[in-house]
Amino acid sequence: MKINRVYKVYFSPTGTTEKVVTAIADVMAQNLGCETDCFDFTLPQARTGSDSAASFPKLSTEDLVVFGCPTYAGRLPNLLLKYLHTIQGSGAFAVPVVSFGNRNFDNSLIELRDLLEAQDFHTIAGAACSCEHSFSQTLGAGRPDSEDLAEICAFAAQVADKIHSAESILPPVRVPGVSAAKDHGGYYQPRDRHGVFIDIRKVKPLTDREKCLAFSSADGSCGICAAVCPMGSIDASDFAQVPGICIKCGACIKKCPAQAKYYDDPGYLYHKAELEEMYSRRAVNYFFL
Repeated sequence: MKINRVYKVYFSPTGTTEKVVTAIADVMAQNLGCETDCFDFTLPQARTGSDSAASFPKLSTEDLVVFGCPTYAGRLPNLLLKYLHTIQGSGAFAVPVVSFGNRNFDNSLIELRDLLEAQDFHTIAGAACSCEHSFSQTLGAGRPDSEDLAEICAFAAQVADKIHSAESILPPVRVPGVSAAKDHGGYYQPRDRHGVFIDIRKVKPLTDREKCLAFSSADGSCGICAAVCPMGSIDASDFAQVPGICIKCGACIKKCPAQAKYYDDPGYLYHKAELEEMYSRRAVNYFFL
């Protein structure tokens, strides 16, 4: 098969999914002898089409897309689904990639594979890579690290070899999980030790005004939290206010230079502590060819 360009396409609020996708795409492009291009749809303006330069690339049958998304509650982020169903593969090849926070990717990879196939992509390989959890600084801390990247790059080289040797369109890559048009097995529901469901869907981050540079500096500058929010949910005129939806991606917390953002919801803190206790082991990465 002939590939003219490898695209890096990703939603990556804290940068871990971007790191995985970039590593795979760069190795594949080098091995296939072609150029790379990038489309980052993390921020809302990239998904609304308000910026003509941010529109999804027009693909062809000689393009390959490494398409990355994080796993949220065992699935793709549900608030992205409407946008994801608007993209067009135009017969391009694709490698679906999901990151997960050291727990499990559940059905997110098969959901992404099915979505890409439905949008006229041909999936030829897939990966699920353990990364630092969006809730935590310790769960999967620093991942993907050098050991992960070595595995990821070896996988990318195998995918390039598969493309080199393929003489025709191959069937969709086989990946584990529940393949169902409606729910792909449902979402992971956190529970306490008594089995009671912990509902953190409406929980939003708070701001320590004494730490926040926007409140402590003379000119009120900063605003990093509002700039990096993938939902555009933080008020740009008062960074302590979050009128929009919070998906608990961790971008505002992990990218705040003053560590001024935090959560105090008991359910959220309980779930975070339990995840850190139960999944402290080094989760493995999964690759499918």
